[in-house]
Order: sequence, then C-alpha cells, then structure tokens
Amino acid sequence: MFSASFEMAFPLVLFLLLLTRGAMGQDPEDPEALPTGCGWGLGRPYTLLCDLDAVWGVAVESVAAGGTLVAILLALILLCRLRHIGEPEKRSGVGPVLLLLLGVAGLFSLSFAYLIERDESLCVLRRALWGLLFALCFSCLLVQGVRLRRVGREHRSPGGCALTGLALGLSAVQGIIAAEWLLLTVLREGQGACQYLPMDFSLACSYVLALLLAALTAAALALCGKTRQWRCNAVWLLVTCLLSLLLWVAWVGFYLYGNDWLRKSPEWDEPALAMALVVQGWLLLIFHAIPEAHMCMKPPPQPTAPDYFDTSQNSTRMRETSFDEDIPLSHRQFVENQGYGYNDENTAGIGAGSAGSGGGQHTNNTGARPSAPFRSNVYQPTEMTMILNGGAVPSAPPTYTGRQLW
Repeated sequence: MFSASFEMAFPLVLFLLLLTRGAMGQDPEDPEALPTGCGWGLGRPYTLLCDLDAVWGVAVESVAAGGTLVAILLALILLCRLRHIGEPEKRSGVGPVLLLLLGVAGLFSLSFAYLIERDESLCVLRRALWGLLFALCFSCLLVQGVRLRRVGREHRSPGGCALTGLALGLSAVQGIIAAEWLLLTVLREGQGACQYLPMDFSLACSYVLALLLAALTAAALALCGKTRQWRCNAVWLLVTCLLSLLLWVAWVGFYLYGNDWLRKSPEWDEPALAMALVVQGWLLLIFHAIPEAHMCMKPPPQPTAPDYFDTSQNSTRMRETSFDEDIPLSHRQFVENQGYGYNDENTAGIGAGSAGSGGGQHTNNTGARPSAPFRSNVYQPTEMTMILNGGAVPSAPPTYTGRQLW
C-alpha cells in the first residue's frame, strides 16, 4: 500500500521538484548562449526540453506527454463505464487495468526526470522509482494471466480487489529492494546517488525481470483454457509479455555493452533509459491496456433463438432420441388422443366383422385399450414431427403394421 500511495503521488512530487528547482534563483543566462529553441525563461537545467539540436529530448517529451494523456483518458472512460459492466469475469479485470494505467502514467512521468540535469535528489528519485514502476506494470500483467487461466479452466474469476491487492503486494517487494539498495550504497557506503555502476543498476532490477517471466508463463498457460471466449485476451497478453521481454533484453544489452562498444558510455546512458521508459509505456498501452479495456466494455452477445428448420442441427438429435421427447406436452396429448381414436375405430371394425361372420360372437368395444407398445407402433406423423424432422415427411418405422388392420 505504501508503494501504491507513493506512486500515485509521484507526478505531483516531480512537478513540485521542478518548480522548486526553477525558483532557486539561478543566475540569468545570456540568451545567445541558450540552445536553439530555448527561451522564455526556460534555461538550465531544462535545456533538453527545448533544445532542437538534441532532438531526442524533444521527441521523448512529446511522446511521453501524448502517452500520459492517452492513459488518463482511458482510465476515465473505464471509470465512467464501470457500472455498465455486468459480467463478473469482465468486471474483475477492470482493477488491474486501472492499476496498469497508473503505472504507465508513472513511466511516462519518470521519463521527464531524465531530461533534466541530474543532481543527488533527482538521482535518488530515478533509482527508487525505476524498478518500482516496472514491477507494478509487470505485476498487473501477471495477475491478468492468473485471472485468464482461472476463467478458462473454471469459468469464474477471482475478485477485482483480490487481484489488485496481489499486484500491489508483488510490486511492494521491488520497492523494498530499491530502498535497501539506496540505503546500502548512499547512506552506508557514502557513495553518491548518481555514481553507480550499470551492472549494479541492472542487478537491482532482476526481480522485475522475474515478474515479467512469470507473466509470460501465466499468459502461455491461459491459452490452454477450455473456453474460446477468453483466448483472445490471452493472445494479447502473451504478445505484450513477449515484446516487453525483447525490449528489456535490448535496452539492458545496450546499457551494459552497447555504450562501451560505441564508446558513448556516459553520454548515451540517460537517453537509453528515457527511451526504454517511453517505449515500454506505449507498448503496454497499445498491446494490453486498450484491447483489455475494449473487451471489458464490450456488451455480451445476445442469445439467438434455435432454428427448427435447420436440418444440420436437428438430424443428429432426431436419430438418437424419440419423437416424444421433442414434442411439447400439449402436442403429445393430441398425438395420444389421435392414437386412441384410431385404435377404437379399428377395434370396432374388427368386432363388427367378427360378429357378422361368426354368427353370435359378442365383441365389446368398451374392452381394454391396446397397450402402450402397440400404440407406439402406430405411425401417425403430425405437424410438429414434420417440423422437427426439418420439413421432410419421416418414413414409417420398420414395425409399422397399421395397414394390415385397415
């Protein structure tokens, strides 16, 4: 819970930090010494925000601002449409999506911290929030994989509050790791917050990479569910985890070995980290947050009435079951009454013929009615029988003997 509250207050803290640094009474600079594109009181240490010669700073700033706006709008849409989501399986996924959008907005906001000239307080903020924000995003992916796996196997989902609490608990572990790393390196050893080895920074994020691998495994297992309705969600989740893993392999490899190989080690460290934040944020938005929000807000399909004239649906069932199971009770009574009428007439005709030829034999029409097996052999196709048979007149049963009685 501490990590969640700290993360929610991060954009405000960063904004206040920028205002404080801007109001520290720095010496006015010569307008001619400012980079191209800077002016109107925007000078050092914020020159990367407006320097047109260093294009990467302006590009990262624009893309991060657009991503933050998209994340906020998507979160507002989800909150407004929350009461219209009636299915429990879909409603349980709204909490992790909202938490993921919060983490994505934090990633975009943290990228602005790499566009400012660093000092001790800013370096502490970078090192503390880097792993925490990534852990929060990957924890949301992991709980989404657990949710889709549960829905696919048992047709029910854990509660949204439980999934959100699990994601917060998993991300809090990375917050503890980052706090201990800062305490050991800055306070105990007296090392500067900005003076750290890239290998140490990468090793401090090993728990984040473990969360990503666990989310990838959960997404792969979610594809093995029995329900096809949720496989599309699992596919989007799997694609997101795979692309995130490729991105992490790329930026860690470039951060550790690519800069040294290109001999750009100090200069390109911060651009590499800022671009990794922005690319990861947009990747989570495009491949997971937007599709998952769309599927949560999508109305459930309306049930369709069965087509009794479709022979492909009824032919198999007609072969395996008798006609009496498909005929409603009112029509079944009509068929039985018809059977009784035919049986009574046939019995009366046989009795009259026997009386005329036998000369004195007495036959009573009010005797016992034929048994149920005899009545079932009388072939009497009705309208309902023809409808259930697909419109075709069914053939008589092999044991049909009604013609001999008539």
